[in-house]
Amino acid sequence: MARDEQLKERWEAVVKMLGDRFADGQVLDLDAIIYLIGIQELGQLHRKFKKDEKLNLMHIAICRLLEPYGYYQFDYYDEEGWPHYTVLEQLPPLKAGEQSVLMKEAIVQYFWEKEVIS
Repeated sequence: MARDEQLKERWEAVVKMLGDRFADGQVLDLDAIIYLIGIQELGQLHRKFKKDEKLNLMHIAICRLLEPYGYYQFDYYDEEGWPHYTVLEQLPPLKAGEQSVLMKEAIVQYFWEKEVIS
């Protein structure tokens, strides 16, 4: 199977699984999936988040997702349990479509490693 086809199939599996679990079967967009990963990484699943905390959750997710690519490295947890990352390498300039593909690849890899999808 071609790499692009495999990514597409796995991405669709992730979107379906998360939509079924968290959105009554509705399709979640990329930002919503990143947000959910941020909540998972923080580990504070059953609480309400303020607007700035939601942005921080997305930042946590992006750092975690791009860590295997060498862009970030986990540094420490603060006193409130929030993970902090160090930038190892700046992301290269990417077009919107390229950013989307990179994030989808990273998300698929994240769920693959957690054995949520096969």
